[in-house]
Amino acid sequence: MLLRLFASVSVVCWTASCLAAGDGSTKILLIGKDRDHPYTTHEYMAECALLGKCLEQTAGVRAVVSNGWPKDPAVLEGVGAIVFYTKQAGNVLLDPKHRAQAEALLAKGVGLSAIHWATGAEGDEVGQRWMKALGGWFNSSFSKLKFAKLEIRQPNPDHPICRGWRPYELHDEYYLALRFAEGVTPVMTVQVDGTEYVVGWAYERAGSKGGRSFGCVLGHFHKEFGLEAFRRSLVNGILWTARREIPAEGAPCTVSEKDLALEPDARLRRK
Repeated sequence: MLLRLFASVSVVCWTASCLAAGDGSTKILLIGKDRDHPYTTHEYMAECALLGKCLEQTAGVRAVVSNGWPKDPAVLEGVGAIVFYTKQAGNVLLDPKHRAQAEALLAKGVGLSAIHWATGAEGDEVGQRWMKALGGWFNSSFSKLKFAKLEIRQPNPDHPICRGWRPYELHDEYYLALRFAEGVTPVMTVQVDGTEYVVGWAYERAGSKGGRSFGCVLGHFHKEFGLEAFRRSLVNGILWTARREIPAEGAPCTVSEKDLALEPDARLRRK
């Protein structure tokens, strides 16, 4: 089961050698936090664990899960991509305590992904920097929220992130009308009242060594992670930022009912 143990440990490694460097594998760091919404929503640590399990189904990929930005610099050694599923990851990544460290990683070409609320940032200066890093920026001051069941479309079906899944319906909390950097490639869109909104995108960052970013505003409810098409779109996107080849049938992302089970916990955690 995806136990609440993730809330009490700072780093979880999926393999015994997950912190080793230089072995030719791809190390992906997933950063979550304790839940800040009601049970079964914003299950950050559980979803990071689930995505880590899926990512490791691609040969040569090692996943590391951290509750918050790693306090031990060794955790960041050899990282090929960073994934955020947290509250407003722009403020996490660009926190003054480790901002220089984070920006140095991006400048080296480390991949960057953000899921749901992690696409957000507060403050104009941080938000603008975040948009240049991720390619998109969610903020409630200019974006819109909508709970609805909508069709997830593929505006660029030939993009590697779109491999192995077809348009599908998803009930979610949608973030609409984000701000985007120039050069973003939409890979997931929805239509609301006749307007097409980008809800997932790929971005080749400027000023870095081939750095790639992937953003997806979906993922409010835990049950969504039980949908193969949704999981695959996320796993494809993360692997794309890590410069891994995505198979024509999409990346493997098999999970069991046991993998998806949450430990019963009616408490609301805030951090």
